[in-house]
Amino acid sequence: MIRRLLIPTILLILLAVTAAINAERIVLTVAGYLAKSRTDVGPNQSISWESAPTPAADTSKPQAPNIVLILADDMGWNDVSFYGGDSTVTTPNLDAIAAQGVTLTRGYAGNATCAPSRAALMTGRYPTRFGFEFTPTPPGMMQLAKLASLAGIDNGKMRPRLIYPEAESVDYSDMGMPGSELTVAELLQSRGYHTVHIGKWHLGRGPGMMPQDQGFDESLLMASGLYLPEDHPDVVNAKQDFDQIDQFLWAAMQYAVSFNGQPAMEPRGYLTDYFSDSAVQVIAANRDRPFFLYLAHWAPHTPLQATKADYAAVAHLETHRERVYAAMILALDRGVGRVMAALKANGLDDNTLVIFSSDNGGADYIGLPNINAPLRGWKQTLFEGGIRVPFLARWPGRIPAGSVFDQPVHHFDVFATAAEAAGAALPTDRTIDGVNLLPFLSGQRSDAPHKALFWRSGASQTAMVDGWKLNISDPPGKAWLFDMGNDPTERNNLAEQHPDKVKELMAALRAHNAEQAPPAWEALIANPVNIDKDLSQPDDEDDEYVYWSN
Repeated sequence: MIRRLLIPTILLILLAVTAAINAERIVLTVAGYLAKSRTDVGPNQSISWESAPTPAADTSKPQAPNIVLILADDMGWNDVSFYGGDSTVTTPNLDAIAAQGVTLTRGYAGNATCAPSRAALMTGRYPTRFGFEFTPTPPGMMQLAKLASLAGIDNGKMRPRLIYPEAESVDYSDMGMPGSELTVAELLQSRGYHTVHIGKWHLGRGPGMMPQDQGFDESLLMASGLYLPEDHPDVVNAKQDFDQIDQFLWAAMQYAVSFNGQPAMEPRGYLTDYFSDSAVQVIAANRDRPFFLYLAHWAPHTPLQATKADYAAVAHLETHRERVYAAMILALDRGVGRVMAALKANGLDDNTLVIFSSDNGGADYIGLPNINAPLRGWKQTLFEGGIRVPFLARWPGRIPAGSVFDQPVHHFDVFATAAEAAGAALPTDRTIDGVNLLPFLSGQRSDAPHKALFWRSGASQTAMVDGWKLNISDPPGKAWLFDMGNDPTERNNLAEQHPDKVKELMAALRAHNAEQAPPAWEALIANPVNIDKDLSQPDDEDDEYVYWSN
């Protein structure tokens, strides 16, 4: 309670002197306070994962399929070499999933930022149905952005951030998915599955919101966001001096995980490798019973950190931050390969549904202009670069190898698809927005899984109906209309040529919004995002941009 009272008090003091101080001092003041409130992190402890009981002698009944969901964080469309872009590294293990299963070329994230997407994955529902509209941010992050704006130091951006001074901030731990929501882990638990979460959660830390409260038997939680200590002898760091939030992360984050709610401890080695190693151990421990593994990597989210070995492997890249980022992709892909090898080694690969995706598209704040090429936009925009994500699935015998599915699918479809694989009935006491994709991926059905899809985050909202996509941002009060069949990269705005179509999609969006709940917590700020330039590039007057509420 004392800490909760101190944070707004200190921020008010900072606010009073903001105009007289510079960006660096703001960052150091806010993040320095947060650093003092860090938790104690103990040495690494080995984890004894629960193992299956001795299998019954009768093996005539086939075991229910295992389900492995691997999620990257902020992975750009152009980061997977299979998609045929100009990615700077190859991803052979992700490419192998595509070759052995299906590529969903129009796979959409639940939102253009991480937490609402994760809520959609876990519940099979639009997160706005239960008020999960904005991404929870730790104390100080949005306040830092506010202070920087008031000081007139918005990274040289021509459009100002919009601050909502009347907004009431909810405690960070209470920003999450309510316990009344039914997660895919709870659904699978009811079918006898052992359920394990590894990595990022970001769906709340309050009572009833932690993974153990939401259907996971075991949880290895990412307690903070460093991949290695900043001064570790094996680490290569890349700091973005044009991004205030990046400076915040370096000052405030720790190298820490926790297991099943126990005190925080250090991971063992590079964080991405540690999570992958843990997933391999979970697979071995559960080879004799059906399991659901949710492997939620932090990679390649900032802060950008790689091992020296991975950094050396991409020596052909000249830009330091690009090289570090590419090395992080190498580690992520290597981890996917280790998971697939573990399934095979334990005789499980033919009886496991593997799904890979990213929580949203690549971010503008890492300063890499081609991360989502050829798609337009970034994380924090509802253009394709923000919500169209790598999406792969593999299940031998059920999903044809090397197949491609070109119709729009959504993160919330994972819920219904996993339910079908496990033989679980969907709940009837709530709306489930996702659909079972297996009949579509196997060729049993040739129609589209969805006629319409919607996204909403305050100022930015989108409706995609029958091949047309409407993006609106208010502010600045602009609409973009795209014919996705003929313009999949959103270059030709047809809003003025087709006002009736704009009206039609606006009506669909209003009808959708009428079914959603109000936000469970208020947005504190609306941030301008240049659609076509990364954060390291200066704005021009005629650039197009959206506002993103958070």
